[in-house]
Amino acid sequence: MDTNKNQPVVGLFITCLADLYRPEIGFATIKLLEQAGCKVDVPAQQTCCGQPAFNTGDFKTSAEIARQTIEAFDGFHYVVAPSGSCISMLHHYPELFDDKDPWKKRAEELKARAYEITSFLVDVLKTELSSSSFQGSVTYHDSCSGLRELGIKAQPRQLLAQVEGVELKEMEESETCCGFGGTFCVKYPDISNRMVGNKTQNIVDAGAKTLLGGDLGCLLNMAGKLQREGHAVEVRHVVEILAGMTDQPALGEAQSSVKAG
Repeated sequence: MDTNKNQPVVGLFITCLADLYRPEIGFATIKLLEQAGCKVDVPAQQTCCGQPAFNTGDFKTSAEIARQTIEAFDGFHYVVAPSGSCISMLHHYPELFDDKDPWKKRAEELKARAYEITSFLVDVLKTELSSSSFQGSVTYHDSCSGLRELGIKAQPRQLLAQVEGVELKEMEESETCCGFGGTFCVKYPDISNRMVGNKTQNIVDAGAKTLLGGDLGCLLNMAGKLQREGHAVEVRHVVEILAGMTDQPALGEAQSSVKAG
């Protein structure tokens, strides 16, 4: 692998949800990274980050997944994902190993190289977007893991401000959980449904035509609720706007067209 520091070599952690439900997010992330001067590779041996097992207390399985992920991304200058949730899980890897375990040091090294995409573009590369445009109003949902564990708040907004034609309309309680929370929505469906209902009301009240966010789990949850309630709000991952890749149907629309077919 080329280790020329003049061109950062980035391993893309695609995430399960993007791989299965929205590959366009991966392509948009690659486009942004390459435009910023990075060389990008997508290790084929990567799998889940291990968060579902970690959140349910299965630390043995989490450690097995962590070792596989660490090996998959060995040698890259950086590991970048379009998900604050998955990157925050990578940041928890050192907790899975004892101090004397050599995997702990490798986990700490991975943590130091692992970034969510908007944070990486703003905080590490100091990127200025070029020739990006999107005509329309947007509102932004701050996902729990990205906001509270990684400090991601200003970065996506700073990048959106560089996109010609974007009008940002902030919703009330943009930092409040959407109710997805991984396994939370399965364990507490009634509470989860009430939470996402509150969120969709704030989205609609903001008056924006498009909802953006940085975590696909949250976006799928809100897109489904908006669709069931009959609201004409497009839902997209923020990288789709930043990369100018909005030719595919929005979330919710894509699922409807699949069912209709």
